[in-house]
Amino acid sequence: MSHVMHTYARQPVAFVRGQGVWLWDEAGKKYLDALSGIAVNTLGHNHPRLTRALTEQIGRVMHTSNLFQMPLQEQAADRIAQISGLDEVFFCNSGLEAGEATIKVARKYGHDRGIAEPAIIVMEKAFHGRSLATLSATASRKVQAGFEPLVQGFVRVPLNDLDAVRQVAAHNKNVVAVFVEPIQGEGGINVSRMDYLRGLKEICDQNEWLFMSDEIQCGLGRSGKWFVYQHAGILPDVVPLAKGLAGGVPVGACVVGGRAKGVFKPGNHGSTFGGNQLAMCGVITTLDTMKDEGMLENAGKVGDAMLAGLNASLGGVAGVADIRGMGLMIGVELDRPCGELVKMGLDAGLVFNVTAENVIRLLPALVISETEGREVVERLVPLVKAFLAQGTARQKIAAAV
Repeated sequence: MSHVMHTYARQPVAFVRGQGVWLWDEAGKKYLDALSGIAVNTLGHNHPRLTRALTEQIGRVMHTSNLFQMPLQEQAADRIAQISGLDEVFFCNSGLEAGEATIKVARKYGHDRGIAEPAIIVMEKAFHGRSLATLSATASRKVQAGFEPLVQGFVRVPLNDLDAVRQVAAHNKNVVAVFVEPIQGEGGINVSRMDYLRGLKEICDQNEWLFMSDEIQCGLGRSGKWFVYQHAGILPDVVPLAKGLAGGVPVGACVVGGRAKGVFKPGNHGSTFGGNQLAMCGVITTLDTMKDEGMLENAGKVGDAMLAGLNASLGGVAGVADIRGMGLMIGVELDRPCGELVKMGLDAGLVFNVTAENVIRLLPALVISETEGREVVERLVPLVKAFLAQGTARQKIAAAV
C-alpha cells in the first residue's frame, strides 16, 4: 500500500522514459504525448541541450539562496523582460506561488493608493491555483469546497463581457486590478477575444487599475507568440508564469511593469527556493533553445494544422460541441462528460487529458512536428467517434427499455 496522500485519481500507467514527444511505460509500451506534463515539458522529453545544461549545473551548484548575488537569476530575468516587454521579475517555484505574488502586488498597489480593502476582478471558469488566495480567485466550487472561509476581495464576472466589467467599475470603488487568463486552461480552453483583451486594458487604463494576464498555462510560446497578450497588441502590468518556463524544472515567476513596477520593495515578498541556480539554468536554456529552434513559429504552424485536421474530421459530428484553441493549446468540447476517453487514449498509445469534465485538452510539447501533430489527430478522432457511438447506443437501449 502506498503512503502517498490520495489527492489524485491517477491513471494506471507509469512512464519511465521519454524522447521528444514520445513516452515509454514500465512494460516498454510507446505513447505519443499530447499533454507534455500539462504544458510543462516545453522542449519535449530528454532534449539534449537542456539535459546537458542541467547536468553541468548540478555538478557546479544547485542552491545558494537569495541572501547572495545570483548572476544566473539576473540572466534569466533579463531574458524574461526581453520577451515580455516588462521590467521586473520575482522568481518562485510554482504557478500558484506566481498567482499568489500577483494578488499580493495588486493589494499592495491598492494600499499604496489609499484603498483599505482592495478588490480584484476575476472571471467565471477561471483557475489560478490552490492556495487559499488563488483558490478564492478560482471559479471552481469543487476546488473551493471544504476550505472556507474563502479569502475576500474578488469580484467575479463572465469572460468576454466588457459591459460586466464596466458595471463593476461604476459601482465598486475598491477595485484595483483585473486578473484574466487570456486562454482559460482548466476552465476548458476558453479563448478570450482579442478585442475583449484590448477593451479590458482600456478600462484598466481609464481607472488606473492593474491589468494582470495569467499566462501560466497559455504563455511561453504555446500560442505562437511568447504571450497571448501579444496577439492583442497590448502590454499588461503583471504576468504570472510557471509550467513550461524551465522545460520541466519546477519554477514560477511574477513579472511586472507599467503601473506595477516598483510596488514590491525589499522585505515585501520572498522565497527560499525561488530563483535557485538549477531552476535558473532551466529557464535560460529553455528560452534560448526555443528561440534558436524556432519553436514559436512551430507551435503556430503545427497547432493550425492540428486544428484544421480536427475540424475536418470531427466538425459537424453529432456530440462534438466545439473545437477551439490557439497554437498548441487545443480543446475539443463534447456534449457529455468524457473522462473515460483518457483511458481509451492510453490503450491506443495517446496521452491527453479531459478538463471541465467534457473538454479534451491537447497541450503537446513545442518540439512536435507536423507529422506527429497529424498522428495525434489520427489517433484521437477514432476514439472520440467510438466514445460518442457507445453513448448513442446506450441511449437507444435505454429508450427501448
